[in-house]
Amino acid sequence: MHMNWLSVIPFIIVVIAAISTKQVIPSLFFGVVVAGYLVQPEVLGGMTKALEFVIGGLTDEANLKIIIFLYAFAALIGLIRISGGIKGFVQAATERIEGKKGAFTLTWISALGTFSAPSFRIVTIAPVMKAMIKKIPMSKQELGFVIETTASPFIVLIPIATAFVGYMSSVIELSLDQTKLEGDGYTLFLQSIPFNFFAIAMLLIGFYLSFFHSSKKQAVEAENTPEEDAKKEQEDDDDDQWEDCHPSVAKDLPSKPWNLILPLASVILLTFVLMYVFGIKEGKEGWQALINSRVLDAMVIAVVLSIVWFVIFLKITSHPLRKQMNELVTGGNEMMSVILLLAMVWGLSKGSEALNFADTISESLKWIPASFVAVLVFIIGCSLSYFIGSSWGTWGILMPVGVSIASVSGSSLPIVIGAVFASGTFGAFSSPLSDNNNTTAGILNLNAVRYAKFKLKPALISAGVAAVLYLVLPFFLS
Repeated sequence: MHMNWLSVIPFIIVVIAAISTKQVIPSLFFGVVVAGYLVQPEVLGGMTKALEFVIGGLTDEANLKIIIFLYAFAALIGLIRISGGIKGFVQAATERIEGKKGAFTLTWISALGTFSAPSFRIVTIAPVMKAMIKKIPMSKQELGFVIETTASPFIVLIPIATAFVGYMSSVIELSLDQTKLEGDGYTLFLQSIPFNFFAIAMLLIGFYLSFFHSSKKQAVEAENTPEEDAKKEQEDDDDDQWEDCHPSVAKDLPSKPWNLILPLASVILLTFVLMYVFGIKEGKEGWQALINSRVLDAMVIAVVLSIVWFVIFLKITSHPLRKQMNELVTGGNEMMSVILLLAMVWGLSKGSEALNFADTISESLKWIPASFVAVLVFIIGCSLSYFIGSSWGTWGILMPVGVSIASVSGSSLPIVIGAVFASGTFGAFSSPLSDNNNTTAGILNLNAVRYAKFKLKPALISAGVAAVLYLVLPFFLS
């Protein structure tokens, strides 16, 4: 029993370190090392064991596929960027769109083709809004808010061809393995989507703000302090200058919108086709053929095939192969911090499994009524994600806990899993430490901290609505 209680220590250390340092990866690494020494308390034995945990996670077949997909997808985005795809899309949009309704219609429609990752979503649409900022009767904070509602809150609800799907399915699978439960991670992810109440609420608020809200501010920026007012006049002159607001739309890049549209359409279309082919091979028919355990295989092959034909196309259209290869590596390397995060999450999972963490949580917290598990997990997750600013970090830390408690209490797994994903989405949207927050603020010339404060009130309202639903819904489903 003493050893069982020790199994909780790595997670406690990770949470405390992440909140105090605001750094997720070092905190997770520290937790893996502590788990190693708890399993093998020797001078070198602990470090050796921690290394085994990380290697064990990295050599898992499904985890390797996730790494390949993330690296390859980032590499494809790099090719799209240097070939002028993002810049071309921004330029074409700014030349054709007039007024608030047109701008926001484009924002929502374009989400259907640029949903692969939040950062990619933001850098394709934020420069468009920046170029039209003087034509839209809204403040920059409100514009940024609408853009971000179509980023993380939208992308977490998409079941294919995103940078999130593989990881979200993976953390569910790891949590199921720890608790010795039967089930498929991807299927449970699909079942949890309707229960991501925070993301759904934010989308509704963003849609209302886009098409039905009349702002009283005519681009008057409440975020400026008196000391900043002196700089504001020059900033206003530069507000509609979208070129060079981000490296993806630099002045020296060509402008070719089809270099964005065609590769992304290729990834999405090939993913659907390959999912269907794999489903047919598994003996399924119709719609059921699209829902199968080979979705990760389909995504990996789709993005690799898209890179191959796109490289050939760019070579034919006078893009040097050497430059393309350099950008493939550069683009892929931009995902290395995420891959390192995954390695630490998987390593911590292996360490927790060796320490029987799931059994300890199940035994210690079985007194929690099933109807209260989802709301408790959601509230704890929101607090954690806000302070660390990472949805992926929150999911990796909290999912094993949530699944363990749900399994022993008899709670609905899809609802609890949805609550975990919703809590991470809260931090990705509202935290001043979030990459999305800082990317949007940088493009729109906003103060990142005050911009995050502006978003916090509607985010808390959505979180409150979600908490009530997590509290009430289990009573109706029981």
